[in-house]
Amino acid sequence: MDPAALRLSLALATLTTAALLALGLPLAQWLATSRSRARPVVEAVVALPLVLPPTVLGFYLLVAFAPRAPLGRGFAALLGHPLAFSFEGLLLASILYSLPFAVQPFAAALARVDVRLVEASYALGAGRVETFLRVSLPLARPGVVAGAVLAFAHTVGEFGVVLMVGGNVPGQTRTLSIALFDAVEQLDWAAAHRTSLVLLALSFAALVATHALQRRPPSARP
Repeated sequence: MDPAALRLSLALATLTTAALLALGLPLAQWLATSRSRARPVVEAVVALPLVLPPTVLGFYLLVAFAPRAPLGRGFAALLGHPLAFSFEGLLLASILYSLPFAVQPFAAALARVDVRLVEASYALGAGRVETFLRVSLPLARPGVVAGAVLAFAHTVGEFGVVLMVGGNVPGQTRTLSIALFDAVEQLDWAAAHRTSLVLLALSFAALVATHALQRRPPSARP
């Protein structure tokens, strides 16, 4: 197994999960509470990576990241190098592709928070941000943690978007899934088995953690 690919995959998954917690929680709160007519459209945009072939999403991102495209040109000026086939481009693509795996569990958990507790917080003088941080988020914590775990595991194993946007640059964009593809192409079955075993172990651990959190009895929650 390629240790650099393992480190890169874990770094990419960690940063992607952190970004989804920062960006996904406000979006999930809006989806859980909003009555806007735009809500179905936003929900469809969030869920789109679930049904869109990864190579299609990767292709559009690659076009958007091109040096002549406005987005790619802006990031190139900011970073000093093209966004495509770089770790930064891979991170942005992973955030978009893993969005539903984090936001949908977040929104489902926040929608189950008792509205009476939220209204009581408002009645006691707390603002929206304080109520979210001190009431809604603690009550929705199991679902939020489950969404974060799913997003992490999904990012570790992603292949199609990674290949299209990041390519196969050792130490920069070569993740475990790409290393596995390389090993099979080279008929290095021992390396392929070792890489597959690591991906299988990470995926299984993520599923165990997710189910354990979902079945945790209310009395055991802090």
